[in-house]
Amino acid sequence: MNFYRITVFTLSLLPSIASAIDLQPNDIVAPLPGKNHAMISYVNTESGTFYKNGSAVSTRPFGSPDVGTQSAIARVSTSYAIQDLPTISYIQIPYGTIKPEGSLASYAASTGIGDLTFATAIWPYADREKRKYFGVAAYLTAPTGSYNSQQAFNTGENRYKSDIQMGYQQPIIENLDGMIAVDTMWFGGNGQCAAACFSASNTSLNQKPLTTTQLGPIYKINQNYTLGASYFYVAGGATTIGNTYQNNVVNTQRYLLSALAYYPFGRISLQYGRDMEIKNGFAETRRLIVRYTTEF
Repeated sequence: MNFYRITVFTLSLLPSIASAIDLQPNDIVAPLPGKNHAMISYVNTESGTFYKNGSAVSTRPFGSPDVGTQSAIARVSTSYAIQDLPTISYIQIPYGTIKPEGSLASYAASTGIGDLTFATAIWPYADREKRKYFGVAAYLTAPTGSYNSQQAFNTGENRYKSDIQMGYQQPIIENLDGMIAVDTMWFGGNGQCAAACFSASNTSLNQKPLTTTQLGPIYKINQNYTLGASYFYVAGGATTIGNTYQNNVVNTQRYLLSALAYYPFGRISLQYGRDMEIKNGFAETRRLIVRYTTEF
């Protein structure tokens, strides 16, 4: 298989990897019914060294790669009950920019609307007194974002994605809780993959399911401030272009630190993280997220 066909395609994976279902501290806590919230998020990431089967690649065009992304994400949610089970649904849409620089500067940047996501979560078990929660969520992402098959970078993916996630949270000691969540994402096919698949004309792109496990502690300092730390292990997601298997399984470990502040006017959260180990793709050297959530 042509090496550059593999590596150029990997550029198009950046948006989908970045959209893994990351949870904030206490996202597994069941919401009270009858609440409406709006959330605005700013996400900034920086990715550098490219890896192929665990080894850093320095051949052209990967002498000094630098890929930056910036996006603003708007989300509106509503909580309710289904047969007395806490439930929440939301819709969200991103708008952002993917900008290749360094040795990748010859590739065109992409700016535009991302893909629309719908989600619903339900809690079969929620004990507020004992602070024990088990929830299940389903996500569907539709190909509504900006996409140009002649570009390797796109803010939209031109394919459907679905995800099922399960999460559990309970106290460890006093104000310290522990959480664990597992989700698997399935990908629809993209029949218009050209530049990202190193093809002069449109060809088919298919991807295997991608599974993410996340776990970590959540510490409630007081009624206003909460801290959290999460470890992520992401596996799977190998791709096929046309009839050719790419042998590019995602095998990534990363971390995310969180700080949440609750005020009368809403909640502000700050998150920072990066990759710790990666097998295939660009290593993310910085992930910075700022969110504001308010009730209406």
